[in-house]
Amino acid sequence: MYKYILCAILFFPLYLSAQTGHLKTATFPVSGNCAMCKQRIEKAAKSASAESANWNSKPRSLTISFDTTKTSQEHIRQKIAEAGHDNGAYTASDEVYQALPDCCHYDRNGQGTGTNNEQHIVSGVVLQESLKGKFNPIAGATISNLHSQEHYVTDSSGVFKINTNIPAQLLISYVGFEADTININSGNDLTIVLKNAATGKLKEVVIMSRNEMTRVSPFSTLNTLRLGAKELSKAACCNLSESFETSPSVDVSYSDAVTGVKQIQLLGLSGNYTQLLTENVPEIKGLAGSYGLTFIPGPWIESINLTKGIGSVVNGYESIAGQINVEEKKPDNSEKLYVNAYANNMGRLEANINTAHRLNDQWSTALLTHVNGVTMKNDFNKDGFLDMPLGRQFNFINRWKYMNENGWVGQLAVKYLNDSRTGGQLDFDKKTDKLTTKYYGMGLDVEQYAVTGKMGYVFPQHKYKSLGLIFFAGQYNNNAYYGLTQYHGKQKSLYASFIYQSIISNTNHKFRTGLNFSNENYNETYKQQRFARNEIVPGAFFEYTYTYLDKFTAIGGLRIDRHNLYGFVTTPRVHLKYDFTPQTNLRVSGGSGYRVANILAENAGAFVSARTLEILNPSNGYGYGLKPEKAWNYGLNFIHNFTLNSRKGSVAFDAYRTHFTSQTVVDLDASPQKIQFYDLNGKSYSTSLQAELNYQPIKKLDVRMAYRWLDVKTTYHGILLEKPFTARHRAFINLAYETAGKWKFDYTVQWLSRKRIPSTITNPVAYQMPGYSPSFFQMSAQVTKVFGSKFEVYAGGENLTGFIQRHAIIDVQNPFSNYFDGAMTWGPVYGRMVYVGTRIKI
Repeated sequence: MYKYILCAILFFPLYLSAQTGHLKTATFPVSGNCAMCKQRIEKAAKSASAESANWNSKPRSLTISFDTTKTSQEHIRQKIAEAGHDNGAYTASDEVYQALPDCCHYDRNGQGTGTNNEQHIVSGVVLQESLKGKFNPIAGATISNLHSQEHYVTDSSGVFKINTNIPAQLLISYVGFEADTININSGNDLTIVLKNAATGKLKEVVIMSRNEMTRVSPFSTLNTLRLGAKELSKAACCNLSESFETSPSVDVSYSDAVTGVKQIQLLGLSGNYTQLLTENVPEIKGLAGSYGLTFIPGPWIESINLTKGIGSVVNGYESIAGQINVEEKKPDNSEKLYVNAYANNMGRLEANINTAHRLNDQWSTALLTHVNGVTMKNDFNKDGFLDMPLGRQFNFINRWKYMNENGWVGQLAVKYLNDSRTGGQLDFDKKTDKLTTKYYGMGLDVEQYAVTGKMGYVFPQHKYKSLGLIFFAGQYNNNAYYGLTQYHGKQKSLYASFIYQSIISNTNHKFRTGLNFSNENYNETYKQQRFARNEIVPGAFFEYTYTYLDKFTAIGGLRIDRHNLYGFVTTPRVHLKYDFTPQTNLRVSGGSGYRVANILAENAGAFVSARTLEILNPSNGYGYGLKPEKAWNYGLNFIHNFTLNSRKGSVAFDAYRTHFTSQTVVDLDASPQKIQFYDLNGKSYSTSLQAELNYQPIKKLDVRMAYRWLDVKTTYHGILLEKPFTARHRAFINLAYETAGKWKFDYTVQWLSRKRIPSTITNPVAYQMPGYSPSFFQMSAQVTKVFGSKFEVYAGGENLTGFIQRHAIIDVQNPFSNYFDGAMTWGPVYGRMVYVGTRIKI
């Protein structure tokens, strides 16, 4: 059935072209300076129904063709003036002209730009050209005057101004980009373009650049690390859970030895304490939280923004350890066709086909499709259980985007997923052995539907002012079994957020405010026991940003929500940033986070065991009867960017502390035959320290080294213990090298110290595990060969040391005994894995 659905969606509807009227061509003067002016002028003309428009900087004139039955030259020229450009017949208002970026402030008096050997103000803009030919400003580039030894930094619009004698030499540099020198012989405005390899040459200055793979933007007040497409391509990154293999900030591990589900940790805390967003929409939460990381295929991801510590109040109250926001590929700037195929030695096959199509100047659409499957049985550790479940997944998104010249932007996405997995003993047959004691089996059948969208309006005359609406509706179903245990979970979600953004007096005082509404209905059944709840949470937020002299920024936010059971929830948050120099930044943050635990879905790995579930001392009759979780998080981040031997580098240091005032304790230590849940009575905290160095010791060799230290403890029945399965120490090295022949080599090695294992001392000696795991190394590598700009092949391997956790399952020969436990996983559960793949881009 699915292949017919996918084939039907792949064929877009046919669109009728408009009848051609009486075409006329005209050329007239239009004032402007740069490539951004060109783009704005031509768009304004087309918004007035011009069939074509081409603006030339020398002379400053616009040539148009238009249908006289639809529009007129006067109407087109009026629209151009409304966009801010004088054109002889119509003059732009002073207010609109002043609102243009500095680089677009053309000479309105007809005066020249001066003569040589005089002081002049030279302005310009640093841009990047997208695959669709759009120009986007690049913030934070350093402009160095080699004559006066003065240095300048482009602002958030990519604009700079310098006062210099002419002629002069300017050095343009940026961390992660190759520096270049340009000669200035006149006072004309400059357009410096970071050229995309897929675009042609521009008539203005072009600087060929080498972009950073990961970076914290010097303009971001939050400690947000951006993982771009280049970083994600350093490993296979089949899905979101595998996208952090080359990041020292996030730990990735398996939740158990049977289901194959991966989980993450940030700041030493479970991924449940990290808010997961898809383009600022909370799609992955609740029952889908643990599995949702596998539901976003890697080839769909445009970038990942990872924020350490508390996030913005605008996105909700649930970020405690951090926030992960995934940007998926957009219809208007994606490849027309992208194909990715992948296969590994464990029988896992994947295929991704992304298509994007621009219907006209306003509408664009895209279809992202994914299918994967595991068809081969593997048992490398010879314990009689599959190392990786068999099964398949179908996943697709149909996206639409609308954008006009009047400030309106709209996006809509329809999503569907179907995932089915079967694991357990090698001889288990789902048709005959399900829910019997003949063989132990595990099955997951997940289905998810969702519709999400955004509407936004930017006031054309006041670019700092905007309105936005975000909405999401979805349903998630999970029918699973683990041996003789059945689990059924259903979640219905509805979310909406209205955001208004503007300034107070000037752009040094900005604010965002708005309203949220969330309704989540949960219905779960575990061993015939039903858990249900309906959360209705309206809320409001206000966030104020103060900027002082481009060196200090403070963001203060407060949100107040009304939970239908737990009452009012107040969430204050503060973020501070100080720039000692443009290359040296200090960030400080503090605030609270709040969430309601989903104890069954978030601990499904424990179902692969004989443990019985106990909820101790429930304090209410709502859901599981436990209190919501609340924590305070404080942290700082220091980054210094430097140049050594003409090569860029950076050093960073993070320190974060999280302490819980209320927490749902997950206790595996009380008894090897039980998993207990109860409200915290005592201390629970996490302290995380991390140091990181990025440098390019030789040309095209990027080196990333990091060390992280954790102290994570929780009180279990009055005893403060280390959090289980958490390594106190982690050392990390990543090497990335590119050759002139378009070969790419990536190598990652990490060392993890020992981890505490929950107590099994009451088991018979044969079924006991040691108190701590050994420390171990993990290695991964990938080689990529690029053939032009449209085709590349890659091959790699994971867990190249072949290290696996021996005896990962307790009493593996008797899976229906009281001692059986497949959830005591602290290390890799499968051996060396190798893969091959290809990427095609058009």
